[in-house]
Amino acid sequence: MKKSVIGKSNAKIILLGDHSVVYGQPAIALPLPSVTTTVQMTATTAGQTIASRYFDGPIAQLNHHLAGVVALITTLLERFDGTQTPFHMTITSDLPAERGMGSSAAVDVAITRAMYQFFDRPLSRSTLLDTVAIGEKITHGNPSGIDAATSSSAVPVWLIPHQTLQQLSFHLNGVLVIADSGVKGQTGQAVAAVARRKTTFPQVTNQQINTLGQLSYTARECLADNQITRLGATLNTAQEQLSGLGVSSPELDHLITVAREAGALGAKLTGGGMGGCMIALCADQASAQRVKHALLTHGATATWTEVFQDEEEPA
Repeated sequence: MKKSVIGKSNAKIILLGDHSVVYGQPAIALPLPSVTTTVQMTATTAGQTIASRYFDGPIAQLNHHLAGVVALITTLLERFDGTQTPFHMTITSDLPAERGMGSSAAVDVAITRAMYQFFDRPLSRSTLLDTVAIGEKITHGNPSGIDAATSSSAVPVWLIPHQTLQQLSFHLNGVLVIADSGVKGQTGQAVAAVARRKTTFPQVTNQQINTLGQLSYTARECLADNQITRLGATLNTAQEQLSGLGVSSPELDHLITVAREAGALGAKLTGGGMGGCMIALCADQASAQRVKHALLTHGATATWTEVFQDEEEPA
């Protein structure tokens, strides 16, 4: 057992495949290494306590809103014969909750990494993802695994539901700006709305879903071969399909227009929609700064930027 350790993870966003992934189409998620969650574990003389933005006190008193975290920590303490081991855990996160950036998975990944280090055990990627699923299943019911896979990865993740979950080759120069619309995302409502459209307007809705799936394949090619202009156009086309599915919002539409007018190569909503965040792809830092300033001026409540460089990073 170590005296003090740190486990880290990062945010994620869905680049392509929002909503169409529900119907078996591929999705691509991008890690955001500059938006992090950190868990520090320190040995103490008595008790097991935790400090976070939602709770500060004994782990045994964690409330039901953090049931996934409770299950994860309890499982790991039993796995390591550490139920009586005293420690203090501090969770620090840059990720906003309920904005489609994978905040719960990022916490679970960072906790798992910290606890494996604290108890001095080796941790493979497959064990990490299986372990994080313990908390995610309680938090989200039936998670796809893409949040955990991406918040623990240095490269993009490709998901085809019930078939494939893998890391992607990544060669891209550019900057991604993420902006919060200030409106809580309505993923459940948005998914239900698409399902209703699929019943009422099956032909056009199926075509939109299939188009989104094809765009994911296009984006995969762009990421592998530094085709940033083509990727921007792909994002714009995806937004047209998502808007047609009825999952955008006036706030998101406004910010997307603002980003494009400020020089973004492409912009779209990310995640469930009906609020939440949008993303804007920019050619360079100068363009990204102009887009970021325009978004903040026109109603975005927060922004983040991620710089991509044309080199494949280790997973």
